[in-house]
Amino acid sequence: MWLLIFLVWVVIWVGGSYWYLFGKPSPFSLESVRPPGPREFDQKKRDKVIKQGFNLDKVPQNLDVIVIGSGIGGLTAGATLAKAGKRVLVLEQHDQAGGCCHTYVEKGFEFDVGLHYIGQVHENSLLRIAFDQISEGQLEFQELNQHFDTIQIGLGDEKREYTIFSGKTEMEAHLLKQFPDDTEAIKTFFKIMKVSAKKTHYLATLKLIPQWVSLFLLKSGIGNLVTPVFRLSGTCATDYVNTLTSNKDLHVIFSYLFYGVPPKDSSVLINALLIHHYKRGAYYPKGGASEIAFHIIRTIQKYGGNCLVRAPVTQILVNEKGAAYGVKVRKGQEEVEVHAPVVVSNCGIFNTLQKLLPPEIKVKPDIQERLNMMRHGRGSFLVFSGFDGTQEELGLESTNFWSFKNNDMDKSMEDFFALSKEEAPDNIPMMFITMPSAKDPEAKIRHPGKSCMTILTMVKYEWFEEWKDTTVRKRGDEYYNYKMRFAKNLFDWACTLFPKIRDKLVFQDVATPLTNIHYLGAQRGAMYSAEHNLDRFHAEAVARNRCNTPVKNLYISGQDVFSCGIAGALHGGLLCASAVLDHIVYIDLLLLKKKLKRRKAKEMAQLAKKKLQFQPRQSAPEPGCHRHWEWCWWAEGHAPVVVLNCGIFTTLQKLLPSEIKVKPGYDVFSCGIAGTLHGASAVLDQIVYIDLMHIKKESQRDGSAG
Repeated sequence: MWLLIFLVWVVIWVGGSYWYLFGKPSPFSLESVRPPGPREFDQKKRDKVIKQGFNLDKVPQNLDVIVIGSGIGGLTAGATLAKAGKRVLVLEQHDQAGGCCHTYVEKGFEFDVGLHYIGQVHENSLLRIAFDQISEGQLEFQELNQHFDTIQIGLGDEKREYTIFSGKTEMEAHLLKQFPDDTEAIKTFFKIMKVSAKKTHYLATLKLIPQWVSLFLLKSGIGNLVTPVFRLSGTCATDYVNTLTSNKDLHVIFSYLFYGVPPKDSSVLINALLIHHYKRGAYYPKGGASEIAFHIIRTIQKYGGNCLVRAPVTQILVNEKGAAYGVKVRKGQEEVEVHAPVVVSNCGIFNTLQKLLPPEIKVKPDIQERLNMMRHGRGSFLVFSGFDGTQEELGLESTNFWSFKNNDMDKSMEDFFALSKEEAPDNIPMMFITMPSAKDPEAKIRHPGKSCMTILTMVKYEWFEEWKDTTVRKRGDEYYNYKMRFAKNLFDWACTLFPKIRDKLVFQDVATPLTNIHYLGAQRGAMYSAEHNLDRFHAEAVARNRCNTPVKNLYISGQDVFSCGIAGALHGGLLCASAVLDHIVYIDLLLLKKKLKRRKAKEMAQLAKKKLQFQPRQSAPEPGCHRHWEWCWWAEGHAPVVVLNCGIFTTLQKLLPSEIKVKPGYDVFSCGIAGTLHGASAVLDQIVYIDLMHIKKESQRDGSAG
């Protein structure tokens, strides 16, 4: 009896699990992906998509989902839900959609704001498949130079320069050449990179399965028996690399992709993942970063949704049962309500839970507990410079430059953020330089004869906080002079790398944390949203920090869900869509990846088959052809004899032309089948066994072993 009950329970559990994983229709399909269309250069037509202003008559009827914020996390969630049959409305407070994927044009120069380069978009990668699905195949990426990053450490005569190459084997090999005395350290770190990349899905799984199951697996130690990734995610980067090498320059290399958190406060897994992200190549979207928002929004519109800008959300509506049911949007001097049964917030966890929830909801203990899991990230400071001249004339390139004044990142960052407001501009410890006009092959078409550069560093919000109540472009001379102190020092530093740019500078704009708040809605000007510190990536914290919130029907998307950057925010969107649909969309993407790999293998086989096609030719016997055969077979001019070791059925049924397969006796032909070593006799038209027996006889005569 008990056995029967147990078997019934197993059947129900297996059936339920199968239905949960595979029983729901997939939002993705190969059929929805079409070849990229011609690039849309007409700005008016583009503006109708990415700059469509909010109006109630543009709001689709019978909404299913409202998404707050049009960054890549919100757009990914919106497009995935739209393709799953949901009617989606994306609301953006800025006058242009895209978040950190938007670009802006000023004085004939086009600048990217947050997307500087991206990795893992090679053919049939999971990220590329995701991009293809949410844009329906319309996004194209330009691969950058194999030498995609240069790292400079030190100043003046003490400056050391290291280069980072992409490539499955080249990245490691090139680094080994530059650090010949640290071979074991580099090889060990690359093993960590490989483990991190292959096993990161376990971290995502913690967010997708029931929380109590995740915590049980972690607290019981079962998770650590399955994979080392849970220990790695909570391992301090500085502590780990100290066990590998004492070479401080190599320490910088292992953590150079700086996101506002010094190595001593960051996870070695995240730092390893960021470097691995570019192992298969660094890329840039053709047509500029704004292409991403442009095409994803068109996908949302195709399925009955819309994206509206100049639509600042002032409050998330919550009913008496504690469930979200819509938002309030400021329209001029008044507020209008837009209702939907699901609300997705892509504007950051602090904006969502501290600012947008009603006062009586935001003070609840479970809301405060969720907020206490996170810390505010560092603010970003950017200098946008435009030059009169081509990249060739100015010596600009697609390679990015990371410059550090010394090789002790922990101390230099700690010292910098401890400085007073007046000391900070003259003591900047690092900067990142990117040249978008040199990365996009179409920039020369859109903006001929012009080049641009973006310089980025991290700063404290508190240094600019006194001007928080002023309005953009009207913050006063004191603010302008202060931010230009930072800008001048950064630009002077950049001129030491590119001396030709100084005399060709014709435009310069500067973005501080206050600028990022205004245009991006970034809390305290943090472009990477909440801080990506070590505490956040302990496995239990990962399991608790999920898309669901204490408010029913309210979900979080973007960088605060998984990790930073464009790819991290996109995965945040996919995780959010999975939570809303109660369906793991990653399984659908993996099934598509498997289909695409099979399709690719089939295409390669067909290509190989064409190369091996035999061309019949009737002629007199030639050297190398059997003298008794009427037909002599040639492999497209490459060799008079072809030996095939792919099996007799494959050879005779698949590879021969159809008109030959039906000939009587076609199983005897001049190729010879090398199923074993013995096939050589047929090819040589000589019985080689006689030669072998002769050798054996001679060996025995000499007293040798047979």
